[in-house]
Amino acid sequence: MNFNLHNLKKVGLYLAIGAAFTACKKDDDEQKVSRAKVDYSKVTDTTTYSKTNGLFVDASGKTTVDLTEGNVRYKMFQGINSYNGRALGASEPLDSVKLKNLFSNTNSPFISTYHADYATLNASGLQLRNVVASSWSAANAEVVRKKIESEFKTMAEISTSFGVLGAQGVAGYLTNGTSKYLVTSKGIETAQIIQKSLIGAYQLDFIGNVLLNSGLDADNSTLVSGKNYTALEHVWDLAYSSLTLNPNYLRNSTSSAKGTTESFLGSYMWEYNQGNYAKILPAFLKGRVAIINNDQTELRAQALFIRTQFELAIANAALGYLTKSMDATKSDGYRAHAFGEGLGFIYSLRFASVHGANAAFSDKIISDLVGSANGFWDLTAIKTNAAATEIKAKFGI
Repeated sequence: MNFNLHNLKKVGLYLAIGAAFTACKKDDDEQKVSRAKVDYSKVTDTTTYSKTNGLFVDASGKTTVDLTEGNVRYKMFQGINSYNGRALGASEPLDSVKLKNLFSNTNSPFISTYHADYATLNASGLQLRNVVASSWSAANAEVVRKKIESEFKTMAEISTSFGVLGAQGVAGYLTNGTSKYLVTSKGIETAQIIQKSLIGAYQLDFIGNVLLNSGLDADNSTLVSGKNYTALEHVWDLAYSSLTLNPNYLRNSTSSAKGTTESFLGSYMWEYNQGNYAKILPAFLKGRVAIINNDQTELRAQALFIRTQFELAIANAALGYLTKSMDATKSDGYRAHAFGEGLGFIYSLRFASVHGANAAFSDKIISDLVGSANGFWDLTAIKTNAAATEIKAKFGI
């Protein structure tokens, strides 16, 4: 779908993306929305975020939910991640042009080799690239996108060393005894930098800073042309479907096991915000009911809760992996892998706007950690402790 975000001009929202939202209408009477209010108590422990939950329907009982768009981009993220894994998983040198094409969905890059349904993504008309850092100005967003593409180039370069044992000054693989991790000559696991940076630049920013922030100003009085939902209803659906493929996000999870299969932000929310992960699905459900009820107070409260908890999960993940990277009882492979994850999460902190983090905050910490000649190989407890102190202060942890 290709819509124009007609009603968000006043916030200057950049959403020249494969599916933004329009309130344009051919006929005011035909397009006028009529929704029966829903009691919040109808959101129960068994309510799903789906087309069939019986709550998100129009007067005739037809669903107003469409999760397709967000799920497509989520699968594109999976496709990039899967392709990067082939360097070690299939002993396959990677192609940076291929990675850029996967990022922008150019030249039909998705094939079923990487996942059964990846090939279907080519014809979607959607891409990841143009929603990355989309809460930022066009120029600043492009800096982020090019930075990620520069990591694609590095990933392709080090992928040719899949059979070389890595060491200080030598790109190659490190191992923790059971798994291998491909690192640069500075000991940085580029695949983790890409994945964790996209968690922030795509999911945290697009969901939190665009859809659940400025996106809440979208029209809720008329139907999107040719659709059965308002622009605001679709904004909220897009936020949820960019987080997870499951209509029951993390339901039946425990402190030791996820109740649903999750990846990326959805998985780290469980791992690093165990006090609040179970509240995310109810918050999305209540927010969707608030849209039906035209209850902006409740809607914005649920949006802020979700955004805040996502940011805390990212900050705690950064702290957790920094701690693991300094575990002297573990192998270089284990520690480098943990450090790569932590470094990627620190990059993502620039999108944690609720807590006032920004690029300068993120970049300073990264520079202090790996600004020396040998990167990971120069890492010390003094450096990681200083980084942890800054993160804790910023996020009140």
